[in-house]
Amino acid sequence: MTGKLYYGDNIDILRKKIRDETIDLCYIDPPFNSKRNYNQIYNNIGEEDKAQSHAFTDTWLWDSRAIAGYDEIIANDNGRFTAQLVDLIKGLRPVLGAGSLLAYLISIALRVTEIQRVLKPAGSFYLHCDPTASHYLKLVLDAVFCPHGGDFKNEIVWHYRRWTGRAKKFQELHDIVFFYTKSADYKFNALYTPYTEGSKARKEQGVLHRFKDGEEPHLVSDKSVDEKGVRENDVWQIPFIAPSAKERLGYPTQKPEALLERIIAACSNEGDVVMDAYCGCGTTVAVAQRLKRNWIGIDITYQSISVILKRLEDTFGKNILNKIITDGIPKDMKSAEALAHKKDDRLRKEFEKWAVLTYTNNRAIINEKKGGDKGIDGITYFKTGKEDNAKIIFQVKSGGVKRGDIATLRGDMAREKAALACLITLEEPTRNMIQEAKDAGQFRHKDMGRSYDVISIVTVKEIVEDGKRLDIPMSLEVLKAAQKVEDSKQMSLLGE
Repeated sequence: MTGKLYYGDNIDILRKKIRDETIDLCYIDPPFNSKRNYNQIYNNIGEEDKAQSHAFTDTWLWDSRAIAGYDEIIANDNGRFTAQLVDLIKGLRPVLGAGSLLAYLISIALRVTEIQRVLKPAGSFYLHCDPTASHYLKLVLDAVFCPHGGDFKNEIVWHYRRWTGRAKKFQELHDIVFFYTKSADYKFNALYTPYTEGSKARKEQGVLHRFKDGEEPHLVSDKSVDEKGVRENDVWQIPFIAPSAKERLGYPTQKPEALLERIIAACSNEGDVVMDAYCGCGTTVAVAQRLKRNWIGIDITYQSISVILKRLEDTFGKNILNKIITDGIPKDMKSAEALAHKKDDRLRKEFEKWAVLTYTNNRAIINEKKGGDKGIDGITYFKTGKEDNAKIIFQVKSGGVKRGDIATLRGDMAREKAALACLITLEEPTRNMIQEAKDAGQFRHKDMGRSYDVISIVTVKEIVEDGKRLDIPMSLEVLKAAQKVEDSKQMSLLGE
């Protein structure tokens, strides 16, 4: 199966990289306009049992991007948007005002318009949302799909159970998934729930039908009952991912694989192309890979790209990474410099994330504190014994490096109680910087039988051109390996 992972803004990638009518199925789980910040949780071995890194902010502003999007839809150059969508967005402005909700709807409208374009004639689209804005989103989807001959098929209710607090209202225990098709001739594989033992027995005994007046009621075989089971309805009882579930990655808003299995099985076949334009932690692409579909994933944060690559590697083995086509991830100095110097405030820390995660093979924890990171851009833990570990801190510099940066990093190490530190720099380090780092001494790793520089300096050039990576056994890797061994033992016992 072919997998393509795009790193960048999905509106740009959809318009520039995805051709018309090439996608069989698209599912998106965009932010819900919940006005919340979401953090990724990392489970670690060490003093910090849980470390958090900001994943995304689900707060929308009426800013220059929202204004530009509104103007683009209203102007409708080249007829990109349907007349119905133009009228809808224009009509919503006096109702909603120039604020957060309208900015959110404009963002979704721009992207759904492109998704409709890239779907094949028999293609399907699923949008995952919650009651925060579902009523407005349905209007947007109607305005995009229906004028082109598409149709609304289902409002699927995903019902789950979890604790939601003691607010003076009913507990909120469901999400909404809208199902649309591009045309009347669309691909759909009916799904079935197997009969229970009780329903099987009743089916074998026969069914009591209504009969004409005077005719004695009796049991008859019901040929209309499907042998495969009960047809799936539009309320899906799928458990929320429990904190202890092996499937859980610690990524906010992660959806269960069982949910995506139903969607992908219903509206695609083996070899079809499945796309997720907000792929987050990669549930869609992981399920698509397992179900033998080709897939396309898009995300604007490198943190998500990193999680997806690690997830695929853990699930399908390291060789899977050689089969994935990546786009937008820096692979040379020119693209690395371009990422470092992006002016978009949404991408302020993307260069730092990419540098730390790439150098550590996606094993680090990103520090997302704006203006309060205290010089620390990432952290990871490495094994120093069977039960012990130690901390490595990372700092990334895109310019203006000097000898004083090393002295500052030594102070950061002391404050963070770190055993090692690494400075990743876009510029070449000076001779004085290198000497200052050497003066910090070495750390003797008994298990590895070798010594490491207490402070190391790594250039971006070494990362992208020489493939240089951190070569020390990290706690998270060792823990996962132990879990895999334990799982294999359990499978053996079950087999016996």
